[in-house]
Amino acid sequence: MSIFQDVVCTFCGCLCDDLAVEVESNTIVNVKKACQNGRHKLLNAQSNLSSLRVNGQAASLDGALDEAARILSKAHYPLVYGLSSTTTEAQREAIALTELIGGTIDNPASYRHGPGVIARQQVGLASCTLGEVRNRADLLVFWGANSLESHLRHQVRYSALAKGLFIPEGRKGRKVVVIDVEPTGIAKQADIFLQVTPGQDFEIATVLRALVKGLPLEGLGESGSVAGIPLDWWQEIAELMKACRYGVVLFGLGLTMSRGKDLNVEQVLTLVQELNHFTRFSALPMPGHGNENGSNQVLAWQTGYPFAVNFGRGYPRYGPGEFSVIDLLNRKEVDAALIIATDPADHLPQAAVRHLQSIPTIIMESQENLTTSWANIVIPVAPAGIGASGTFYRMDNVPLRVKKLIDFPCPTDVEVLRSIKERIAYAKNYQRSNL
Repeated sequence: MSIFQDVVCTFCGCLCDDLAVEVESNTIVNVKKACQNGRHKLLNAQSNLSSLRVNGQAASLDGALDEAARILSKAHYPLVYGLSSTTTEAQREAIALTELIGGTIDNPASYRHGPGVIARQQVGLASCTLGEVRNRADLLVFWGANSLESHLRHQVRYSALAKGLFIPEGRKGRKVVVIDVEPTGIAKQADIFLQVTPGQDFEIATVLRALVKGLPLEGLGESGSVAGIPLDWWQEIAELMKACRYGVVLFGLGLTMSRGKDLNVEQVLTLVQELNHFTRFSALPMPGHGNENGSNQVLAWQTGYPFAVNFGRGYPRYGPGEFSVIDLLNRKEVDAALIIATDPADHLPQAAVRHLQSIPTIIMESQENLTTSWANIVIPVAPAGIGASGTFYRMDNVPLRVKKLIDFPCPTDVEVLRSIKERIAYAKNYQRSNL
């Protein structure tokens, strides 16, 4: 039996790196320290494996790669989508392939934390690492985020319940404030829970900015409330923010995808910057997918843009809304798709999925899912962090190396993408030489 220590769990953006995994006869038999989601992913990594097939029929790997290359090279508007659960090395290959075919590349950030990324481009981000949150933060503001469901070990390892260098008492040494539209799991454990009116995040952040600066507020009406909460309560929150030693706003989809989207995040990030005139304050987004953050990082290195990038003119163009996956599919502009390390049939709206079902679709996936049931080409791949090593980016932009734990009878994402790219490049060069 082999025991792998300090294994990184790739399930969510926490990327917990303290797992112990026991492997016997190339099978994962035990996982220690992981949450329920991470343990399930590792223990069931070898079950329900996908089979290699083309148009529903068994095929050879070379045959599937040849057909995938043919489909992508012949398409007028190909889409490469996913990337949120694969390595940065595979993401680089996917970008190179997209450039070669003149396609569009996007990831789930475009309909999840994309507005937060756009906001950072406008006003910047005063941020920190999860280590700083653990060791220093005495005030935590969860805004539109429920870590008890989305990031199961976040509180224990990094935030509310964690004992840190300067917060040795853990939960007793921290104040927890939750701003959300409903009483979530983490709201029940908060010191202060503010159940706000949906779609009022921009107004809340604007009022908090004014209260922090001591500016007069007018026009609130007889109720004197903001988002259904009395102004006196917001005044208390503003004073709490100014008085803490180290505060952190941890925001989720409840902020980025409510009315206002990137404008909400702009106001919150500006609020955080202004709080630094009084104390130390930071903000951290809480992306859900394991390497969603990494896909934004790699796209920004390679193209200058974090998502929704089009190579149709031979150079990268950035177009959230125009080149975002849901918008492209809803407008039925895409005529072929390559799906990598995600399940669009489970995540995207029905109209978008219906268009995917009507065009040639290639999926690279280790296990059967909703998309593999109808995709034209299914190419099994070794899952990152289990059957393939590489790099993932944690939610705080810290890169971590994920390990290969067991062998899989299939290639990695990097190998498949490189093979498809080489086939297309060879065909293009052959055509040029015969002109």
